[in-house]
Amino acid sequence: MRPTKRLLALGVASVLLAACGHKDKDAPLAFVPADTPYVLASLDKLDDGVYDAMMLQADAELPGQVAQMKSLAQDMDAKGNADGARLLRAFAAEFDGKKAEAAMDGMGLDIRAGTALYGVGLSPVARVSLADPAKWEAFMGRLETAYGKKLDTADAGGQSYRHVTLSDSGVQLVIATEGKQAVAALLPADAAQPAVRQILGVDRPEKNLQDDGRLEDLAKDKDYKKYAVGLVDFTRLLPLVATGKDPLFATFLKHQSQKTGEPVPQLPPSCQAEASRIAARVPAISFGYTRLDLHHQEQRFDVALADDITKAFSGLKVELPGLGAEAKEPFDLSLALPVEQLRTFFTAQSEAVAAKPFECPAFTGMNDSFAKLGATMQQAAIPPFGDIRGIRVILDSFKPAASAAQLPSITGRVVIGTRNPSGLLAMAGALTGGELKVPSDGKPVALPPNLSATLGMPAFAAMNGQAVAIGVGAGEDNKLDDALMGALGDAGRMVRVHLSGDMYRSWIDVMAEKAQTYAQAQAEAAGADGAPDDQASMAATAQRSKAQFDAMKQQAARVVQVGGEAHMDEKGLVFTGAVEYK
Repeated sequence: MRPTKRLLALGVASVLLAACGHKDKDAPLAFVPADTPYVLASLDKLDDGVYDAMMLQADAELPGQVAQMKSLAQDMDAKGNADGARLLRAFAAEFDGKKAEAAMDGMGLDIRAGTALYGVGLSPVARVSLADPAKWEAFMGRLETAYGKKLDTADAGGQSYRHVTLSDSGVQLVIATEGKQAVAALLPADAAQPAVRQILGVDRPEKNLQDDGRLEDLAKDKDYKKYAVGLVDFTRLLPLVATGKDPLFATFLKHQSQKTGEPVPQLPPSCQAEASRIAARVPAISFGYTRLDLHHQEQRFDVALADDITKAFSGLKVELPGLGAEAKEPFDLSLALPVEQLRTFFTAQSEAVAAKPFECPAFTGMNDSFAKLGATMQQAAIPPFGDIRGIRVILDSFKPAASAAQLPSITGRVVIGTRNPSGLLAMAGALTGGELKVPSDGKPVALPPNLSATLGMPAFAAMNGQAVAIGVGAGEDNKLDDALMGALGDAGRMVRVHLSGDMYRSWIDVMAEKAQTYAQAQAEAAGADGAPDDQASMAATAQRSKAQFDAMKQQAARVVQVGGEAHMDEKGLVFTGAVEYK
């Protein structure tokens, strides 16, 4: 049997070696330390469909991003940072009026081949594959020309790099061309050579994330596609902050101290233990695409939680009509609010903090927050609020208000899940100045004329043993029975939401109009005599907000529908979102 065993062992070894052979030892992920506190990276090369979808999305976003960069440059000029403003304008010019693919090509980037954004300690590092290193060097030359001088250069273990100290922050930006990759990182201005060498890839990490396989395992577990997978590991990140010993964070504390004149805060040993205590409650967040093509963008966001948190809610079935059904209306939001269970859970958390309060100065504010939370939870027990299970809001139509003095015109329904429907209606009647007589058989009745007059349209109510439903608008009474009889929430379900393309565009239009009005007002105020010193900065911020909404309006034109949901499973809280495009 020994020859057979040897052949079997040889076969297994060959398979493992072949699998390892498929990994590119110079891929961006191979430079990421296995113990990085955060990372966002592609795990494989992008296929044509995904690449085209990303470029189409980038094309829609670029005009707004360019406008924001120009506005930020103007703000930097106003604050006396002329060098930084010129540099940012030069960077914006690389994208201005161009398609995303053309801009990437002009910079020599190859995002198909792989990218990674990660932390070496807290220092952020970006690695992007290059299609043409010569074009990247030409791009850097254009930035230096705009900056008005060459960036300083240095060498670390035979690898040359550019660097520039960012204002008086004590932080330097390091940029290098390493093989067919561009590398950029933020480091303390006085970073030691070993740190620079690792950042640049001269010295590889003892264990890297590609060989470790942690990110790939995460993607398989959560069904993330390999286009882009992100992870923030609080069990590693929070202790780095709490000790104050991370070089980048220590530099930040030192320079904050110089600005304020206060001594550098000395973080007691309790900070690290309490940072780990917090991280044990929320160990990590992760995110990734689950589908991406020209007509669909679907994402998932996971919040890992402690076992007692997930057990409290993962098996909970909230009796809110509609929470368990697929949301399809123009606007349809179902939100679980199981007050009884929430009160029990958060009261226990408040008591736990009271029994063992935080001592680290960075966390002591949480003691008061949890004390207030405990008091709020006691108030939440008062009927009828303590009986609430959730709320569902359905809008069939939405028309913006014609003026600031008016309310928007809407038609739709509100469903409130409760253990005590009659008690809720009795309180509503008391608050509105009259008794609301609603039968408990689900049949709708018209609300009193004074309420309809206030709303400016007919209003109706219906009730059964598990919920109260209110309808506003002609014909909404005929829809209340279906609303009351909607499917109840399945185990762990917390949220469902849906917006049609038209409803989404209506809301974006309203917000864009408000952003434009605000930007105009801030610009006029900045030009007035005696304007405050910070008025120009406020005007620039408002202008950036307007640019963002203008870009969102362009993107909204393609939207067919938007949807999402949230649920608690045995590992944590899961959010999913989906956008369908024309």
